[in-house]
Amino acid sequence: MTPIPPAVALPQPFDAAFLADPYPGYARLREAGAVHRIALPDGSPVWLVTREADVRAWIADPRLSVNKARSGTGYRGFTLPPALDANLLNIDPEDHLRLRRLVSQAFTPRRVEELGGRVRAAADRLADRLAASMAAHGRADVVAEFALPLPLTVIGDLLGVPEADRRPFAARVGAMLAPEHPGQVAESVEHIHGFLLDLVAARRAVPGDDLLSALIAAHDDGDRLSEDELVSLAFLILMAGSENAQHLISGGLLALLRHPGQLAEVSADPGRLLPAAVEELLRWAHPNQMAIRRFPVEPVEIGGVSVPAGDTVLLCLASAHRDPARYPDPDRFDIHRADTSHLALGHGVHYCLGAPLARLEIRTALGTLLRRFPGLRLAVPADELRWRCSFRSRALRELPVMPGAAAPGRPGRRGGRAR
Repeated sequence: MTPIPPAVALPQPFDAAFLADPYPGYARLREAGAVHRIALPDGSPVWLVTREADVRAWIADPRLSVNKARSGTGYRGFTLPPALDANLLNIDPEDHLRLRRLVSQAFTPRRVEELGGRVRAAADRLADRLAASMAAHGRADVVAEFALPLPLTVIGDLLGVPEADRRPFAARVGAMLAPEHPGQVAESVEHIHGFLLDLVAARRAVPGDDLLSALIAAHDDGDRLSEDELVSLAFLILMAGSENAQHLISGGLLALLRHPGQLAEVSADPGRLLPAAVEELLRWAHPNQMAIRRFPVEPVEIGGVSVPAGDTVLLCLASAHRDPARYPDPDRFDIHRADTSHLALGHGVHYCLGAPLARLEIRTALGTLLRRFPGLRLAVPADELRWRCSFRSRALRELPVMPGAAAPGRPGRRGGRAR
C-alpha cells in the first residue's frame, strides 16, 4: 500500500485526540459535509461517509462492492490469506447468497434457541467468579472475568473450540484489530490461520454436535463449502462472535452505570426494558466505528460528492448513529428512545446472520449482572478508564467495578431472571 505523497497529502483526522473521544470529531465532520476525502493513519486515501441517511442507503447498495478485488487504489486492509478472506463480509451478492444459504442450514434459529440455557448457565458461573474476586479483593475487572470469557465460551461451544485455545485466539484477534507494534497484525493473522486450519481438519476427521461440523456437512444440490470457505466462516464467526459481544457487554454495563436512573429502571423491570436497552446500546456503544470497506463498481455520487470507481469508501457507523438528522439528541443514552432502528448488525444482504445470538448474549449477560450485583459501581472514576482505540474500533480494555451496599450473590428462588 503506497502512502499519499506529501504534495497531495489529505487530512488525517484520526489522531490521538480524535480517537480518545471520537464523537465530537464525527459531529464536526458531519456538519462540514456528508462525504470527506481523508487519509487513514497508514496514509491510504479513503472517502469517509458520515451522515446516517447516506450510510443507510449505501450500506445496502450493490454498486458498492465489498470484494477487495474491486479496489482500484491497491487497498488491502488486513493482508489475509485466501482461507480467511472468503467470508460473508468480503463477498458480493451472488456468491454471498450462495454461502448464506449453506450457512443457514447449520446456523438455525433452533440451534440459537438451544444455546439460551447454556448462555445463562455460563453467565451465572462467571458471575460466581466475579463475586468471589470482589469478595477477595474489593473489586474486579468485568472485562477479564466476565465480558471476555462469556462470548468465548458461547462461540467456543458453538464451534467446538477446545477451551484452552479460546483466550489465546481472542488475544490474537484483539492484536490484529488494534496492534501495539507494526508486525503484530501479520503475526496474529498467521497464528489465527494455522489454528483454524487445524480446527477444521479436526472437525472433519471427527464430527461433533457443533456448528462447524454442521457447516462441513451442509450442502445444497451437491454444492458444499470449500475448505477456504469453511476456514473463513469459522474465522468470521469466532472473531465477530467473541470480539463484538465482549465489548458490547462491557460497554453496555458502563453505559448503565453512568446513567443510574435508567439502570434502576432496567433493574426493576428487565423483562420489559432490557430488550430496549440492548437496542439503544447497539446504537450508542457499539465498538465498530466503520462498516466493512467498500469499492464502487462504477462512478457514483454519495451525498452530492462524485466518487470514482475503485476508490475506497468507509461508511462510518459511529457517526451515523450520532446523527441528529435521524436521532433527536443523539449523544444522549436513552432506553426509551422511540426510534430503535440502527445499523450495528448490518443492513440489507449483509445483515448479520448471528444477530439473534448476539442479542441473546448481551441481554443475558447484562440481565445476569444486574440481577446478581445490585448496587454495582465503578471502582475508578470514569475518566480513568482505559480504552483500546483505533479508527476501526473503540472498546474498553478493562472495567473495574466494586460491590454496592447489597452484597453480591445468587438470588433466592423468587429472584427474576432476565430473558
